[in-house]
Amino acid sequence: MTQENLTEKFSYAKIVLLGFGFFGISVIWSIYNSYVPVFLKELGLAAWLVGLIMTIDNIFAVVLLPYLGALSDITRTRIGRRKPYILLGAPPAALTFALVPLLRGDLLAMMMVIIVMNFSMALFRSPVIAFMPDITPSEKRSQANGIINFMGGVGSLLAFFVGSILYKMDPSYPFLASGAVMLAACMLVVVLVNEPEEFKVKAGSISFIELMRKSLVESFSELLNNLREAFTSREKSLLFMLSSIFLWFIGYNAIETFFTSYAKYHLGIGEATGSFILGFVALGFLMFSLPAGFIGAKLGRRRTMTLGLVMIVALMLIAMSFPVRLQGDQLILAFEVTFLVLGIAWGLVNVNSLPTVVDMTTREKLGAFTGLYYFASQSAAIIAPPLAGLFIDMLGFQALFPYSIVFLALSVATLQLVRRGEPRKGY
Repeated sequence: MTQENLTEKFSYAKIVLLGFGFFGISVIWSIYNSYVPVFLKELGLAAWLVGLIMTIDNIFAVVLLPYLGALSDITRTRIGRRKPYILLGAPPAALTFALVPLLRGDLLAMMMVIIVMNFSMALFRSPVIAFMPDITPSEKRSQANGIINFMGGVGSLLAFFVGSILYKMDPSYPFLASGAVMLAACMLVVVLVNEPEEFKVKAGSISFIELMRKSLVESFSELLNNLREAFTSREKSLLFMLSSIFLWFIGYNAIETFFTSYAKYHLGIGEATGSFILGFVALGFLMFSLPAGFIGAKLGRRRTMTLGLVMIVALMLIAMSFPVRLQGDQLILAFEVTFLVLGIAWGLVNVNSLPTVVDMTTREKLGAFTGLYYFASQSAAIIAPPLAGLFIDMLGFQALFPYSIVFLALSVATLQLVRRGEPRKGY
């Protein structure tokens, strides 16, 4: 499909429908990150070990997402190149996620379903995200990613606010509801969003299983070539962008993973209240994910991301003082307001990051570069929880915010060295 045809066929309504995939994924991860660390801590595990277990999804992501992104680029089936992975991963992910709280007293059984659930999620995560640039011209990708992230914000908002209510009724309810919602949302994408015809094959062509077998070497070679390009290219924008993503996710992921535990064990307000407070990050993100895409297109993606990161650092510095100066309802309100603005700032960063990466390559490699984005973010997410947990074990939960601030500030520095990734006309 030519750029002109892609622009003519572009539809914001289609992007909203595609956003249901990210909606379902966000529902799952918001519940997972809020309550699974508490389940593990209740079994008497050290914080660093809890953090290590919470990196299972990220380990699968680093190993599988770049490969699956590249593999989906060369996949051709009757329904397209991204949808087969949704059909492979979403059903088992939903089922095993629903089983997690039912096994919370048995570490071995709970770990088994967590591993299967994380593997299943990894199967379709990168192809779902790569679906967006498939059907979106370059100059519309920040705006389209804003819509996708808006839908993800709605999912997180429901997970945090409704999930905290369901959790108080029964800890299994948010897991059961989220699994069903994610599966339904992904099936909507499969049924209602059509892939470009150039990525389909007619009946009687090579089967999907045969394609996976034959393309293992090709897709892995593509991944290595892309990584080599990042490190050896004379122009280092891709390397610095991936470095920035890596650093800011180290800082942000620690808050996402440990704030409910921080709320329970340091603030003394309980994990359900901590999850409710985290919901204000999702609310702020939801409010600003659409404007963030348009701001990135107008102001420039790098400048917009820099602004967001500086705001997050400032807000975390402010939040560090709350436990000393405030208590009770005042403490909760202060965190809610701060996290609301933090969510707005995170929208400026997160909405514009993926379009920056994929606009450093050609349309044929969109899935592979989406995989590189996840390679950077999920590598950070592997390191962040156990490293943050180690600092917490040594220094207490008061170390959580300073830890995050250091890495977010470093990401601001590397981001200033990025010179490519802005929207390109005619692409």
